Amino acid sequence: MGHLVNYQVEGAFHQHASLISAEQRSLFDILQPITDASHTRNRKRSPPDSACFPGTRLRAVRKVNRWARRDITTDSEPHMRWMHGYVGSGKSSISQEVCDTSKREDRPVVSFFFFRNAGDRSKIGRLATTLASQMAAAIPQTEPFIREAVQRNSALLSPPGESVSLQDQMQCLVYEPFKALVRRKKRVRSLAQGPFLIVLDGLDECDDKDEVQDLIDGMLVFFNDNPLIPLRVFITSRVEEHIRSRLNVPAVRLDNLVDHCSDDDIATFLHILFEDGCGRNSVVQAYVRQHGQWPTQSDRRKLVKHIGGSFIFASAVFKFIMTMNTEASYPPTPMDRLPLALEMNPGLDGLYAQTLARSKHLPHFFDIISTIALLSAPLSTSAIAELLGIHIYEVVNVLVNLQAIIQVPGTDDIPVTLCHTSLRDFLTTQSRSGDLFAHPSHHVRLLLCSLECELKYLRQDPELFVCSGKQIPTVADYAYRYLHDHLNGGQGCFKPSEYSSALRLCREALALQPGIPEPIEVLANVFRDCAGQIGSLTDLDKAISLHREALQLRPSPHPDRSFSLDNLGHALLDRHWLTGTMADLEEAISVYRKALELRPLHHLLRSDSLDNLGGVLLSRHKRTGSTADLKVAISLFREALGLRPSPHPNRSFSLNGLGAALVDCHRLTRTMADLEEAISLLREAIRLRPSPNTERSYSLTHLGTALVHRHRRKGTLADLEEAISLLREALELRELPHPDHSDSLNDLGAVLLDRYCA
Repeated sequence: MGHLVNYQVEGAFHQHASLISAEQRSLFDILQPITDASHTRNRKRSPPDSACFPGTRLRAVRKVNRWARRDITTDSEPHMRWMHGYVGSGKSSISQEVCDTSKREDRPVVSFFFFRNAGDRSKIGRLATTLASQMAAAIPQTEPFIREAVQRNSALLSPPGESVSLQDQMQCLVYEPFKALVRRKKRVRSLAQGPFLIVLDGLDECDDKDEVQDLIDGMLVFFNDNPLIPLRVFITSRVEEHIRSRLNVPAVRLDNLVDHCSDDDIATFLHILFEDGCGRNSVVQAYVRQHGQWPTQSDRRKLVKHIGGSFIFASAVFKFIMTMNTEASYPPTPMDRLPLALEMNPGLDGLYAQTLARSKHLPHFFDIISTIALLSAPLSTSAIAELLGIHIYEVVNVLVNLQAIIQVPGTDDIPVTLCHTSLRDFLTTQSRSGDLFAHPSHHVRLLLCSLECELKYLRQDPELFVCSGKQIPTVADYAYRYLHDHLNGGQGCFKPSEYSSALRLCREALALQPGIPEPIEVLANVFRDCAGQIGSLTDLDKAISLHREALQLRPSPHPDRSFSLDNLGHALLDRHWLTGTMADLEEAISVYRKALELRPLHHLLRSDSLDNLGGVLLSRHKRTGSTADLKVAISLFREALGLRPSPHPNRSFSLNGLGAALVDCHRLTRTMADLEEAISLLREAIRLRPSPNTERSYSLTHLGTALVHRHRRKGTLADLEEAISLLREALELRELPHPDHSDSLNDLGAVLLDRYCA
């Protein structure tokens, strides 16, 4: 029987049918691991480019290595170790050094270095298969057990949540094969020097928060059941609640990297950097010949104190001082820039702002920087240029001055990456970046550019994305995969002319790919987005018709059927809000129920379906007064919230939905506990939706309503004043032509009348 075989096309994986038997295929071909996620990756191409400089982090590395190589002889010995620290404290460097030491000492080690916005490396979907593939290479005797597991259950190769859970994947592909080998009691040469080590670096950079918790829970259960197994797991991350809540337990040894930070390490680090950098810079050499040592010992001490223990800040400050730039006819020398570095605001925001200012005056600066900040996966300089329709040299010209904070490869075909993901956070937070802010409206430009690039290649080959064996250009593959991300990111930011352009391009793409659901759904979603912004029923009718067509092309058990059901449900609900037609609401409820049935427990998107169904049942309750609908909606929202612990990116939706439902419940039952819980939930939702979040106005309105109810029950004037303030802000966020502008006017007017009568 034929098997599905993955093949790679310039950074993307696709599948085609093959008659190669499982026995003939290598385990690498079967598992399809991520090749640039381990400690052996090319760090220049696949960040983080981290390694401990000689003489730094000695105590921290020594402690971890001593633990990693020690045999496990007692039931109470912790198998897991978590090292946590702030941004730039050197966590990845320590992970790399621990892996390298294990390799030098001939101890088996496998690793996964998570990195945000780096495609599959920011997801958990291929973790188990990647670790299993590395394990088979490090301990060849485990390969037969891994093959046997896959032959028994081929669903282990599917993304976790579709057919099997992440815990099952790790159990069947990693833990059990290793356990089976150990159980044979035969001497395994690779384990002679110490236990098998798994290193997971940057766990906080993984987008799949729920699955991270499942991963940790599964590890704890496995080690509890197998207390003497010679296996250790070393994890590094920032302190985030979804990780801390699972790892801060007696079965895990904790290391706070702050305890290991020392000025001596930073001083050693800077000494090595300056010795090397000054030896390569003829301007500095000439200065030293005339004036003596540079930087002076006094300046070095000032730098160390200013840097405050952050290796990433130290590295970036050094690059800022030493890197030549092209921003002026007479660029400042390193000696000129040293005093400027000492005046920088401590932390990374000041450094980011000053570094970016070097290229701010150059052509296409904002386009290029906003693109890098908002891309769903990194692209090379050539792909960025092709996407934006500019020359490669123009991209390089902007980036060459920014190498203190952006990794610019030496060739045009290697992805441009950020030195640290905190730069993306800076650029996408307006309160921090100011006029450097990557505005959501740039998503609209990226959508149009993606459609143009996709069409360019489709005109040459209409079957580019549907036939196996095609060599898909990087920018075309990016456009095909991430169109929806930019459409969703640009919601509310389209100009009428941009909608017209998007519709024209989508229609042409669809004409070149008849009978394919993906281009149908893209066109449908553009119509729906347009209808939402201008209130056009005609556009909404077209969107619904197209979504029905796409759904028919994905009959059960098509793996993407639930997505088509979601899309149809969203469009039907939009039309219900526009026209008030109950038939649309009833059909939306039916469609969302079907989608939820396709997303059982452990499915990655179950919380989305719970929220969707809870929302439409709450809407029907508001129309019909059905208490049964309200009770079910509250139950669904509670389950969704439980699946979205902080800092889950969609937690605010569940908080908002449950809060609104509890306010309605209070209206019926007069139970103050419901109202107090609603107020607490909605306050958290608002904190998670800072301006200019497009959903903020809904949480403001719900909390304002809840506070008005509490004022009416308790007579607290402070609640009434806060409600007025919240509803004023909601109105400001719903300026015409926002479809809820009139509702906000009514809400604020009613509360002002309450205050007048109070």
